[in-house]
Amino acid sequence: MEEVLQNFGHLPTKQSEKEAWYLNPFAPENHASFKLNKRINSWYLFSEGIGGNNIDFMKKYLNAPISEVLVWAEKQNFSSFQNQRVVPNLKLRNLPKNYQITEVKEIQHPALVEYLQKRKVENQIEFLKEIHYQMNDKNYFGIGFKNDSGGYEIRNAYSKICLGKKDISSIKNDSKSLRIFEGFFDFLSFKNIENYLEKKPSDYIILNSVSLLNKINSAIGNYENIELYFDNDEAGNRAVKMIKNKSVNAEDCRVLYSNFKDLNDWLIHEDPLSERVFSFKRR
Repeated sequence: MEEVLQNFGHLPTKQSEKEAWYLNPFAPENHASFKLNKRINSWYLFSEGIGGNNIDFMKKYLNAPISEVLVWAEKQNFSSFQNQRVVPNLKLRNLPKNYQITEVKEIQHPALVEYLQKRKVENQIEFLKEIHYQMNDKNYFGIGFKNDSGGYEIRNAYSKICLGKKDISSIKNDSKSLRIFEGFFDFLSFKNIENYLEKKPSDYIILNSVSLLNKINSAIGNYENIELYFDNDEAGNRAVKMIKNKSVNAEDCRVLYSNFKDLNDWLIHEDPLSERVFSFKRR
């Protein structure tokens, strides 16, 4: 549901791990009354006393029957609509793009540099761009990480969105080894310790969302060994299990940061020259 709301330019006024609050996406209002329950992916609009799931939202937002909603959602490649049955040969509504990228340049803005420093990946800017964009007549900027469909994962200290089509990011080095990461900050963190681990550059896939795991099925079988660097949570556990079931060459590498949320969290709080790195290197 967050992905759908972001696509239409609706950003939360406040949020936590469990929920997010938005201004009414269907009508103007001054105080947020639209509540998203992240855990069960459902919404409730207190100002109108209505709620439901993704499809209920889109039926009201587009003022369209379910058949058109499913066709439109499939065209947008929303991960939350995957595996839904789509009725073919229906006319799609031409909705305007709700954002405009106004500038793409090298990372320069002091706020973005400071943010990268806090995440301890400020030396990996070769993979990043500074993106300035307009959304709902307001100007924004953030760190951009490009995906395979030309979209950008956008991050700064206050927001986490995707501009353009959501997709994985692939980095090819003609290697027989593959490393898979859940998010691009984990990939950047790994690049910071790659030499310490005495590992050579490989091919890399950054999912940008664990929900896009199905997009890499065909690629997995092309590698002699696969290293997995997912989050230490239930979604990460499921992703590791799915890949290991498809490839005997896959290895769960989360032992490196077993006491932390993810690889970047470990890098922020742990010395990259710690004994844990040397223990991992000897494996």
